[in-house]
Amino acid sequence: MFYHAGLVLAVMAVGFAAGILLRMGTELSILIAALAGALAHGAGVPVRHIVEGTFTYFDVVLIFITATYFMNLLKESGGVSYIVRGIIRRFHRSRFMLLLLLTIVMLVPGALTGSGTVTVLVVGSFVATVLQYLGISADRIAAIVFLGAAMSAAAPPINLWAMMAAAGSNMPYVGFTLPLAVISILGALFSVFYLGWGGTQRNIDLDKAMKELPEPPKGTSWLHVAVPFAIFFGIVLGGRLWPYDMPVVGLPLAFTLSALTVIVMSPTRLPAMKILSRTVDDLLPLVGTVTVVGVLVQIMALSGARGLISLSVVILPLTVLFAVLWAVLPISEGIFQYASAPLLGVPLVFLFNMKGINPIIALSGMATIWPLGDCLPPTAPVGRAAVMTAGFKGDYKQFLVRLIVPALFILALGTLYIIFASELGFLVWG
Repeated sequence: MFYHAGLVLAVMAVGFAAGILLRMGTELSILIAALAGALAHGAGVPVRHIVEGTFTYFDVVLIFITATYFMNLLKESGGVSYIVRGIIRRFHRSRFMLLLLLTIVMLVPGALTGSGTVTVLVVGSFVATVLQYLGISADRIAAIVFLGAAMSAAAPPINLWAMMAAAGSNMPYVGFTLPLAVISILGALFSVFYLGWGGTQRNIDLDKAMKELPEPPKGTSWLHVAVPFAIFFGIVLGGRLWPYDMPVVGLPLAFTLSALTVIVMSPTRLPAMKILSRTVDDLLPLVGTVTVVGVLVQIMALSGARGLISLSVVILPLTVLFAVLWAVLPISEGIFQYASAPLLGVPLVFLFNMKGINPIIALSGMATIWPLGDCLPPTAPVGRAAVMTAGFKGDYKQFLVRLIVPALFILALGTLYIIFASELGFLVWG
């Protein structure tokens, strides 16, 4: 049994490596690995398992699309530019407040969508422009945009790594809000202030900034920005505060209602269907990755390869796990992207729970470490997007060097979360 599962796992690894070497992309490479594993197991092409696998994370895909659609509508209606211009107009003489508020601006899109790529696409260019006015070098700007995007993807309420690992281990995605918020906000603040405090300009030239930044449509006000967010958070908090009195409204519907609010309140008419079409088109790689990850996990469960990985993880001494997880998790993300969460996260959740370690805190620590791997080859989706957004033309290795100190700080926080998970149990709420 062990030899058979090991053989299947080896065939999957070879199939994935072949796909990467042939430059077929991460999504097709994962699908090839899954099909190769099914053939090695002797199951042929198991259509039923493939179909079931594609629907494993269907709810996550709906959250992706509706949340990103909401953020894109807000951007097209001028809401994002209105926020950024307002911040600069009010705090152009205070570097501290500018960096603090830019951190908040970067945290919101990824926190609502679960994707660092969305953060880069929605607010990355605005943040990069403001940082350029502060005289910060392009490599530092790229590092700030990436780390802000990574921490926004880790921030609550939507953390896809935690959601996928929790779903695979039959654990409700409840109680993660405060643990994820504490570690992601600390990581984002340290990263932005460490990389952004220097620079050749202490203040922003207000007149120049106002001329160059996109101007929102006439009639735009804080009401147009605040009401859609108020509706979303009202629905989410209402379900938590009055669970027996308020009907169950899933996150996709909550985002859809907020998106409709943006359309209705926009000072200009929005091409809603065109924006929706572009949103789906932009998300195809991300949706494709999540879909084929479901197929891969299903085939691994069918063949026993998933059980072999789980067994290999749970028999390791805790000291060894604590010593290597800070490196293994981001590397696995750089190779497998979101597939790393169900493959490694599920057995680790079972192990920590069996050892009496708070699984919610431990998974929160791991789910904040995983996004750092999105700057590592061979995939590096968010890292490359951040580099392009910041206009950095230098060597990609220089960008990675800029990330070392903030990344080590975040890795240390995540590792401490895992080691002292039981002592930090007081953070769990809800």
